[in-house]
Amino acid sequence: MATPDRSSPSPRNNFATSDHLRHLDSMAALPSGAGNISHLNAVILGEALASEEHDLVFPSADFSRQAHVSSPEKYLEMYRRSIEDPAGFWSDIAAEFYWKEKWGKQVYSENLDVRKGSIKIEWFKGGTTNICYNALDRNIEAGNGGKVALYWEGNELGQDGSLSYSELLEKVCQLANYLKYIGVRKGDAIVIYLPMLMELPIAMLACARIGAVHSVVFAGFSAESLAQRIVDCKPKAVVTCNAVRRGSKVINLKDIVDAALVESAKNGVSVDVCLTYENQSAMNRETTKWQEGRDIWWQDAVPKHPTSCAVEWVDAEDPLFLLYTSGSTGKPKGVLHTTGGYMIYTATTFKYAFDFKPSDIYWCTADCGWITGHSYVTYGPLLNGASVVVFEGAPNYPDPGRCWDIVDKYKVTIFYTAPTLYVTRYSRKSLRVLGSVGEPINPSAWRWFFNVVGDSRCPISDTWWQTETGGFMITPLPGGWPQKPGSATFPFFGVQPVIVDEKGTEIEGECSGYLCVKSSWPGAFRTLYGDQERYETTYFKPFPGYYFSGDGCSRDNDGYHWLTGRVDDVINVSGHRIGTAEVESALVSHHQCAEAAVVGVEHEVKGQGIYAFVTLVEGVPYSEELRKSLVLSVRNQIGAFAAPDKIHWAPGLPKTRSGKIMRRILRKIASRQLDELGDTSTLADPSVVDQLIALSDC
Repeated sequence: MATPDRSSPSPRNNFATSDHLRHLDSMAALPSGAGNISHLNAVILGEALASEEHDLVFPSADFSRQAHVSSPEKYLEMYRRSIEDPAGFWSDIAAEFYWKEKWGKQVYSENLDVRKGSIKIEWFKGGTTNICYNALDRNIEAGNGGKVALYWEGNELGQDGSLSYSELLEKVCQLANYLKYIGVRKGDAIVIYLPMLMELPIAMLACARIGAVHSVVFAGFSAESLAQRIVDCKPKAVVTCNAVRRGSKVINLKDIVDAALVESAKNGVSVDVCLTYENQSAMNRETTKWQEGRDIWWQDAVPKHPTSCAVEWVDAEDPLFLLYTSGSTGKPKGVLHTTGGYMIYTATTFKYAFDFKPSDIYWCTADCGWITGHSYVTYGPLLNGASVVVFEGAPNYPDPGRCWDIVDKYKVTIFYTAPTLYVTRYSRKSLRVLGSVGEPINPSAWRWFFNVVGDSRCPISDTWWQTETGGFMITPLPGGWPQKPGSATFPFFGVQPVIVDEKGTEIEGECSGYLCVKSSWPGAFRTLYGDQERYETTYFKPFPGYYFSGDGCSRDNDGYHWLTGRVDDVINVSGHRIGTAEVESALVSHHQCAEAAVVGVEHEVKGQGIYAFVTLVEGVPYSEELRKSLVLSVRNQIGAFAAPDKIHWAPGLPKTRSGKIMRRILRKIASRQLDELGDTSTLADPSVVDQLIALSDC
């Protein structure tokens, strides 16, 4: 069996036997009292509602019997091997996929310790493969060419379509051939700015087929944000559509792209081709602004190309995609994922975390502009041969029951979404497994999701992961063990989460601290595009020897993990990570705003909301019009999803004598936790706090 290279420094080589399996000790006997638990604090799927008194929700015997991981013992066996023999564990899984050339003896090589040199993570290097081939051709060759790959549901009722695996491959090949025709080669970047049309996963797969690097930008970002990303990755082409209808509103995407291309040209990056899909349900081509020579209609150019396209075989460590995520400094970070490890990790996490079976109909409501849409709309599901629902519209249009309409229409069995508060006249009987997008949800939202949406029948995959991790890191495995409402439970195979104190010392047993990961996993990102120094400084310097997640975490006495939120200045709104610095700079760009500080607050629907403290230019009065104008400034510069939920007028901000804003105090004021303000004596002007409290409801 292949063994990893031991030449690179690695925490794997020197851990004590008990360290990496610490959570297994508590789990071996199941949670406290689980073997003989009274019905007052336990629920079995399908038998009762989960209430505040219920600590544990057990899978039913029927569900467990058919699950991929059917018991804690099965999990323990697999997890133990994934940690003690990662090379063998992941090699066996990787062997189920197609490789043009197998990797060598060195399955992985890693250094996560900045004190020992540059950070390096490599998996399956030397092996050549192609993720598009594995997602499409491999499934067709297995006899599933006629199986539906994508069900598309449009914004308007009655607008729908579908593509089988064979039909999807033909569409992908036509676009891949067009990209080659305009000169796109292996390693070239392509920016994709599309709504949730089938053309979005088609474009991603077409890039992957020819070895191009896609950078999908969420089609809610402003022209300025899009231009930033274009300037950073210098694409050969931009792929977009003329417009999209979101609910009752038409958004002119082509105008946004045009403005972004003007802006990027001013910064020295010009793009020769803007491939534009005519989305007739939103706008016809006659009313679309056009630049001859640069702009090309998708429908005129792409269908002329052949429906077969040779595969570009790439090294496992060749780049697959760039995805920009918010950073606390204001400049987005280009997270770079490579091909082989990401392919294996997303496919495996999808299979086990959702207990996927070939008969399942799967729907994830996330947009492909975010990592969830990459890993769990496009790649993870298709690598498993799933039938995937893609929804263009808004969940509350034309009425708040649209999601459940779609669940019933397609008989969705696995539903991965951000829990929202609307379930009315729909049956939802097809549902088998629920997943929660974004941060782990709070216990009361978990219970609502479980009791109301899933009729107390469906286990919930309430997962913790990040853009940077590529796939789920801490997650329940349905059928494997009892769940605790609000807990992400236990680590996925190959993942070694540790909780450290401020000095970087690992804390044992029941504790709270900073969540880090010891040793690499196949889905880990490899660098920040063009900025290895920022990659190392942000993620590996805070606690040398570990990947630092930026999140806080508690572990209870049963070994269950509870995420406590960001410890840096990034807010997670409905699964969208937004840097506070980006929102602050958008506010301060308003001519009447002198200073701004932004914090995240708990929001019952979005997870976190954006709460902005704003100091106006001297002499400018507070007004509702100005409040709206400030929100509009953020919408225009970043996008509607980043618009502040609350503008709190601030005569001044609480600062230390060195000028540092005390966000801890702002968070307490925003959350109305006024009895927890703590010591304010270190502030340059403690009276500011009383002024802010007085203006709370203005």
